[in-house]
Amino acid sequence: MSSISEFIQRNYRHFNAAVLKDAADAYIAHLNRGGKMMITLAGAMSTAELGVSLAEMIRRDKVHAITCTGANMEEDLFNLVARSKYERIPNYRELNAQQEQELLLRHLNRVTDTCIPEDEAMRRIEHAVLDEWVAASESKQRKFPHEFLYKILRECRLKRFYEIDPADSWMIAAAHKDLPLFVPGWEDSTLGNIYAARCITGTIDNVLTIRSGIEYMIYLAAWYRQVSQDTSVGFFQIGGGIAGDFSICVVPMLNQDVVSTPVPEWGYFCQISDSTTSFGSYSGAVPNEKITWGKLSVDTPRFIIESDATIVAPLIFAKVLGW
Repeated sequence: MSSISEFIQRNYRHFNAAVLKDAADAYIAHLNRGGKMMITLAGAMSTAELGVSLAEMIRRDKVHAITCTGANMEEDLFNLVARSKYERIPNYRELNAQQEQELLLRHLNRVTDTCIPEDEAMRRIEHAVLDEWVAASESKQRKFPHEFLYKILRECRLKRFYEIDPADSWMIAAAHKDLPLFVPGWEDSTLGNIYAARCITGTIDNVLTIRSGIEYMIYLAAWYRQVSQDTSVGFFQIGGGIAGDFSICVVPMLNQDVVSTPVPEWGYFCQISDSTTSFGSYSGAVPNEKITWGKLSVDTPRFIIESDATIVAPLIFAKVLGW
């Protein structure tokens, strides 16, 4: 049997398939020149179990930083500790409102065809992280959202609950690599909602225990400045939304607003998007538009693959990994 890379090389010759191959080849070339890569995760890629390939990308230094939504960060852990209690709904398009209500009453939260169990997944992670939040609040410590989860994973405090091979968790791989992780808009997530609720109920008495999105931007700026001094930094965007827009803006912010020390534009760009090109849509904007905002240069290799990221991203990662 041929490898995945050989299959892509032989079959993916035209249209979106050809862009997939070209983007993967350019990703490899970028790394071979000593470049670094930022990956951004939108949508529900963790519930789609992207960790099967992304974790190995992290372990093998094919990705050097991640920007993700709070949902993607936590849903990797939900899957880690509760996979056997997940329910798949292949006929989700046919559900009526009453059937959706029945899922709610069973504490099953649906993401397309996959239901996440509240008690075994969300509450289990809440119990583990709440102790860390309270302890940090009482000791007047302030941390980013991902730092609390990294600590829990490094201390193996969830190990007895693991229901998948931990090698398939990208958060475990990231925690052990101490991978730079940026999580803008974290409050728009299950754990972010829970944190706000615990501040309201008084369980946590210091709302500032969690460091903010502005602080994440300052952290990202420091990271980009340091890394781009010695190498080109690429940008691999899965989906659109805040994960992509937040992180790509660090370059024009440094060059147009901070100004003092210019930094190079992103040295590679690829977006996997199911948004059609349209008026005023960030997710559907063609890469060239980003040149006008100072995010990419005229010479930046740039690709947009208009397809399903749950299909495309694992294929690109497989080719980058040489599978």
